[in-house]
Parts: sequence; structure tokens; C-alpha cells
Amino acid sequence: MVRPRIVAACVLAVVALAACGSDSSAPSGGGGGTVAVTLQEFAITAVPATVAAGSVTFEATNNGPDDIHEMVVIKTDLDPTALPTNDDGSVDEAGEGVEAIDEIAEFDPGNTESLTLDLEAGAYVLICNIYDADEVEAHYQEGMRLAFTVT
Repeated sequence: MVRPRIVAACVLAVVALAACGSDSSAPSGGGGGTVAVTLQEFAITAVPATVAAGSVTFEATNNGPDDIHEMVVIKTDLDPTALPTNDDGSVDEAGEGVEAIDEIAEFDPGNTESLTLDLEAGAYVLICNIYDADEVEAHYQEGMRLAFTVT
């Protein structure tokens, strides 16, 4: 009888296609992952810029070349350029529409620090919120802000 062979061949084909379609780079456990963040005068980049909800580890590197930086994770629906600010231009982390989740405190150029958070789906902004009184500059105002999405 030919039918059992056809059925077996179809089952094997489906199993083979499923194996070929799997994404071994996807994090296990249904979400989260690791995000490589680069901080430098005066920009922030993140790879990837979107992750699935769950345990997210930020590996932040300060490429300086001169300034200390920090990384603050903020949950907000506001545009990254429209966060409420203090008089000095730094972000008011307790301001309306802003939920400061956690941060990596100031660290020196050339160093890497990590932070693991359990993030729910939503819109976030990564910022450096340092105000340098000697240079009269708020890193946020200088461009150290980046939209980040958790799905």
C-alpha cells in the first residue's frame, strides 16, 4: 500500500521544514535578549533597537572619548526629544509621562557595564542624563537619547 509511505514522507518533510525555519539566534524562554548599547559624545546606539518582552540585558559601553556617561531606561509614550526637562536641560525623571525604570550609573570611557531588567511591551527611551556644570551641557540636550521598543 502506497498511502503509509506518502504520509510518512509528508511528516518527514514538515519536520525538516520546521527545523530549517527555526531561528537559533532568538532568545530562549519566550522573550528578552541582550542589547549592545554604545554611549559616546553625543549619541546613543542600541543593537537591536527592538526586543521581545521579558528579561533584557543591556551591555552598555562608554566610547567617550572624554566624558563619563550613564544610561537611564525610561518607559514613555513621549517622543525621545520631548521628555520633560529641568532648568539645566537634564530630563526630569519624575516628570509627567516619564517612568524611570532603572539605570547604569556614571561610568568612565573605555568601560562596559551591564543591567538586566524584566521589561514589559511598550515604548522606551534610553538616555544619558548627565549635566556637566563645567561645560554647561546636558547630555540629553546634546543628543544622547534613543527610542527603544519592547514587543
